[in-house]
Amino acid sequence: MRLLLFGRLADVAGWRERTLEPAPASLSALRARITADFPDLAEALDAKGVQAAVDKVVVRGDVALAAGAEVAFLPPMSGG
Repeated sequence: MRLLLFGRLADVAGWRERTLEPAPASLSALRARITADFPDLAEALDAKGVQAAVDKVVVRGDVALAAGAEVAFLPPMSGG
């Protein structure tokens, strides 16, 4: 599974991309693993406006993850 972080989230983690094996079965399992492995990042992911995209589609709530899934966490967006 490929894990991507963008913007401030990558800054907090100190990395932009990681490969996780074995892949977590769901988005909630991935968040639990991140909380265990990267405590500083866990708080940033819980911030208001952070979104998750699975295979380039923004998702809400918990979803199942395939073994080869790409998950990206996106910081709050702003614009005009």
